[in-house]
Amino acid sequence: FKPSRLLKMVRSKAYLFSGVEIRWKSEIEDGDTPMEATFHFPGGLADYLRETLGKSTTYAENPFAGTVEFQERFGVPGKVEWAINWTPARDGFIQSYCNTVPTPEGGTHEGGFWAAILKGIRAYGELANNRKAKDITREDLITGGCALVSCFIREPEFVGQTKDRLATTEAARLVENAVRDHFDNWLAADTKSAGAILDFLVLRAEERMRRKQEKETARKSATKKLRLPGKLTDCTSKTREGTELFIVEGDSAGGSGKGARNRNTQALLPLKGKILNVLGAASSKITTNAEINDLCEALGVGMGTKFNLDDLRYDKIIIMTDADVDGAHIASLLMTFFFTQMRPLIDAGHLYLACPPLFRLTQGAKRVYCLDEAEKNMWLEKGLGGKGKIDVSRFKGLGEMDAKDLKETTMDPETRKLIRVTVDEDVPGETGDLVERLMGKKPEMRFAYIQQNAQFVEELDV
Repeated sequence: FKPSRLLKMVRSKAYLFSGVEIRWKSEIEDGDTPMEATFHFPGGLADYLRETLGKSTTYAENPFAGTVEFQERFGVPGKVEWAINWTPARDGFIQSYCNTVPTPEGGTHEGGFWAAILKGIRAYGELANNRKAKDITREDLITGGCALVSCFIREPEFVGQTKDRLATTEAARLVENAVRDHFDNWLAADTKSAGAILDFLVLRAEERMRRKQEKETARKSATKKLRLPGKLTDCTSKTREGTELFIVEGDSAGGSGKGARNRNTQALLPLKGKILNVLGAASSKITTNAEINDLCEALGVGMGTKFNLDDLRYDKIIIMTDADVDGAHIASLLMTFFFTQMRPLIDAGHLYLACPPLFRLTQGAKRVYCLDEAEKNMWLEKGLGGKGKIDVSRFKGLGEMDAKDLKETTMDPETRKLIRVTVDEDVPGETGDLVERLMGKKPEMRFAYIQQNAQFVEELDV
C-alpha cells in the first residue's frame, strides 16, 4: 500500500467531479505525500490541464474546455467533459476516463474526440483560405496536443479485464457530436489562438510529410546510398564543414531545438529515452537497437570494425541533454557508445557536450543564466544590478526552455559553451578500464569505485 498512489487517485477524482471537495488525511509517512490536504477544483479538467502544463508556452491563452450533457443534446443519459491546448514545449498526451475509470489505452471516446478536433481545424483552415489545412492528420494533432477527456455513459463496454480501453461504439458518436459544435464556435470566437494553432498544426503536417519523404528517399554519399531516420531534422548545408548534429532526449527538446537552430548548419536527432548500455550487451542486441541504428544512419558511419570516419556527415556531434541527473545518465550512455563503437570519432575531436543552464535569474531588465547551484548562489549574493527582487526559474528540461533561451544559452556558437570529449591517457588502456568499472555489468566494481572516490564528491543531485 502506497499513500502516494492513493493520493494521486483522490486528486484525479477531485478534478473529475468539479463540484466535490475531497479531504485527505493519512497517518502513514510517505516521502512528500502530505498528511492532510483538501482538494477542490471548480474548473474541473481545465484546472487540471493548467496545472499539468504549468508555465509551458501554449498557443491558446485559455484551453478549449467544456461540458455537454447528453440528455439535453441527444436525449440519452451521460455527459462528456474535455480540455485541450497545444504547446511546443513538450510531447503531446491525452488522459481519458470513462465513469472516472482511467483508460490509458484510449478507446471510442478518444476516437470521437479527435475526430471532432480534426474536422473542426480542417474546416477552420478552409474558411481561412489555408489550403494546407487539409493535410493535417490525427497524428499532427497529438504531437504537442495536451488533452483530457472524461465521459459518463451507461453500461460501458471495455476491452480486457483491466478496463484500459473503452469499446462502446455509441461513445464515439456522442463525444464527436458534442465536442464539434463547441470547437467550431471556440475557433471563431478566438481567432488569434485559432490562427496560432492552425499554423502550428500545418507546420507539424509539413514536417511529418517531409520526414516521410526523407525516409522513403535514398540519398547518395561518397560510397553508398544513405537513408536517414525520419525523426532527423537535417541541416541544408551540402558540405560537412561547419555542420553540427545535436543529439537530444525526446521530441519535446527537439521541438524547442527546431526553433533555436541554424537551419543551414545545425541538425537535430531526438532519441527516445535512455539508449542501450552497449557495454556488455550482445552484438546482436546492439545491431538491432532502433535508437542506435537511427544514430548511425544520421551520422552516415558504421560502428565497431565497420566505422569509417571519412563517411561522417557532420563536423561536430553534440550531446545535448537536460542539466540534471537523468540527463547526465543519458550523456554517459552515449559517451560509452561512442567510446566503445566509434573511438576514432572522439580521437579526431568531433564529439562534444552541450552545457545547458539549470537556472535563469531575472531582476528587472537584467537576466543571467546559471549552469548549477553554485553559480546561482553566487549571483543571488552578488545581485544582477537590476531593480526589485531576483526571480529564480529552474529549467526542468530542455523542453521547458523556449527557442530564444535555448539558442542563446546552448546552441548559438557566439554565446554557448561546449565541452570537447577527449581521451587523455597516461597509461594505455586506463580509460577503457574506468569505463568498464563504471558502465559494465558488475555492480561491485561501481560500488568499490564510489567507496574509493567518495571523498571527492561534494554534492549529490538525487
